[in-house]
Amino acid sequence: MKEKVLFICTHNAARSQMAEGYMRAHYGDRYEVHSAGMHPEALDPRAVRVMTEIGVDISAQRAKPLAEYLGRQMDYVVTVCEGGVCPMFPWATTTIHEVFDDPRSLDGSEDEILDGFRRVRDEICRWIDMRFGTESA
Repeated sequence: MKEKVLFICTHNAARSQMAEGYMRAHYGDRYEVHSAGMHPEALDPRAVRVMTEIGVDISAQRAKPLAEYLGRQMDYVVTVCEGGVCPMFPWATTTIHEVFDDPRSLDGSEDEILDGFRRVRDEICRWIDMRFGTESA
């Protein structure tokens, strides 16, 4: 039986979506992965673009409100929001808070912003590999 993981961020438009897609692509044999947001907005096309660059297609994912998961038991809930504005999720066996910058809040040229998305993507992927890649099945 797969363990269930829910990534939560503010808008479910970039960070949690990238985490969901990466973890599903690399560890989907061991984990059932979901993501949601407190105030969901459309999936950011820059998140789709930078994930495609590493061979992970998240284009079919959609932003989901946290309410879709209320009452559903999760083995892990990972909040990736900054600034201490992260929700409580009482149906989690284990709650982890890991801060990643919101790449959608970056300023600069489109190339600079994409580089920021790549940096956050890489941080998320490294963290997932370290935290969940070493877990026994």
